[in-house]
Amino acid sequence: MELIVLTPQMEVFRGHIKSVKVPGTAGQFEVLAGHAPIVSSLQQGKVRIITESGEKKVFSILNGFIEVLNNEVSLLVQGVDLAP
Repeated sequence: MELIVLTPQMEVFRGHIKSVKVPGTAGQFEVLAGHAPIVSSLQQGKVRIITESGEKKVFSILNGFIEVLNNEVSLLVQGVDLAP
């Protein structure tokens, strides 16, 4: 599964992943390979990425949107805090 995380200023992450957990406005949810197509709004909170190699990356976002289509995931967010 391919993930890209973008803010208006920069590309935060691009790569192959096993999963991503996001703070949806209706609650947290996780996207795994084969997930149904979806577009959803995101609220402020933590994003957790598990890379294809098993590495865990966590950062905070302000708000934004997620789109999932054909094992391609796009996070378009207002801002990020990469501090652990």
